Amino acid sequence: MNFLDQLRAAERLNDSLLCVGLDPDPAKFPTHWKGDAGRIYDFCAAIVDATKDLVSAFKPQIAYFAAHRAEDQLEQLMAHMKRTAPHVPVILDAKRGDIGATAEQYAREAFERYQADAVTLSPFMGRDSIEPYLRYPDKGAFLLCRTSNPGGDDWQMQRLADQPGQPRLFEHLARLAQGDWNLNGQLGLVVGATYPQEIERVRALAPSLPLLVPGVGAQGGDAQATVAAGWRVAQGGGTVIVNSSRAVLYASSGEDFAAAARRVAQATRESLRPASPVGTASKASAN
Repeated sequence: MNFLDQLRAAERLNDSLLCVGLDPDPAKFPTHWKGDAGRIYDFCAAIVDATKDLVSAFKPQIAYFAAHRAEDQLEQLMAHMKRTAPHVPVILDAKRGDIGATAEQYAREAFERYQADAVTLSPFMGRDSIEPYLRYPDKGAFLLCRTSNPGGDDWQMQRLADQPGQPRLFEHLARLAQGDWNLNGQLGLVVGATYPQEIERVRALAPSLPLLVPGVGAQGGDAQATVAAGWRVAQGGGTVIVNSSRAVLYASSGEDFAAAARRVAQATRESLRPASPVGTASKASAN
């Protein structure tokens, strides 16, 4: 299956729109592993094992591994997820944004070294910065579009005077991703959960693309508003992947951290259902 098929299958199988972000910070590990970067794999693998039937995707953030010289642990974790949760796609959160031969190497890193199913990219160097990733036809790529950080306004909200209607930069990017750039149907967009109205605007411009939405949980995004803004009922409409990282990972500082992570993941999944296609389908089958 290609990435989008795998994503939809996981969404149906696990009855979920939730993505668990794997951002391991040893300083926040449970007491018995606190500060031990050698336990990054053990910590993340325990989270995966506790939540693999509750999610539509996992999203490891590469910087949290690289900062601790733990790339080998990331490789080990990727292999573990492929082995124990092969039905759940893995999005490597790398936010790469280079061109030419360098972009080709980053694509090899994501898809060949780490065996990711999709990757996050910064598209602001233009179309040729994403083309090397599209040469892997079964893989996905999520382009940063409207991010949740305050500084995103510096560029993403600026209007383009030379375009009809003077769209904002994020709106122009959404149109490109829905249209000319999406050669093999591989693209998705990253839109922060802290801006539901802008999620709705991106969805209107890119009706068929999957939206990866960080910011639910510790960052304060509203889960139901996110899904309501981003999901399209119409056949062929794009899905929503709602990411939660810290709220799940660090639900407990004790030895019960994995069980606590499962409880938070389950509660988050349930909170997404009232506004989601998954929840609608579940209610219909129950009746």
